[in-house]
Amino acid sequence: MKKRGFEVVTKFKNENINLPKRQTKAAAGYDIECAQDFVVPSIWKSKVAQFIHLAQQSLIQKDDLKGEAQKELKPVLVPTGLKAYMQEDEVLMLVNRSSGPLKRGLVLPNSMGIIDADYYDNEKNEGEIFVQLTNYFPFDVHLKKGERIAQGMFMTYLKTDDDDGGVTTRDGGFGSSGK
Repeated sequence: MKKRGFEVVTKFKNENINLPKRQTKAAAGYDIECAQDFVVPSIWKSKVAQFIHLAQQSLIQKDDLKGEAQKELKPVLVPTGLKAYMQEDEVLMLVNRSSGPLKRGLVLPNSMGIIDADYYDNEKNEGEIFVQLTNYFPFDVHLKKGERIAQGMFMTYLKTDDDDGGVTTRDGGFGSSGK
């Protein structure tokens, strides 16, 4: 029986996707790569930068800025071409690579992504893992296929004494468990 690991999703089977590896013997995380060339746009190229400038000059109301910022400052979902299988009491945590924010301005906006065991092989997207990224640098970042964009760590988790086992079953992909 397989315990935990990574597989390539069907749509990327013939795209030479590398399975994640730890780079050193003591590394905790498995480096996850970008499945295809991808552009992560700078947040400063959006209309929000223009609105901030106008708000500083009191030419628009800051309330107008809030709504526009929520529309414009969304992270992008970078495809990995991977899915992860694990035991029922485990999760795959996606975290920033240490060089991402410092050298490239790329961060996971949610600080950490959680991939649940029941995300694997779901009907909507086969359990494909996408890495949410936001680019805080003033220029777009052009990722090349095979560039390391995040790291993944398998972790076990604990349940409370009165845990009811969950009330729903997953019937979709990304973000579907919060119904």
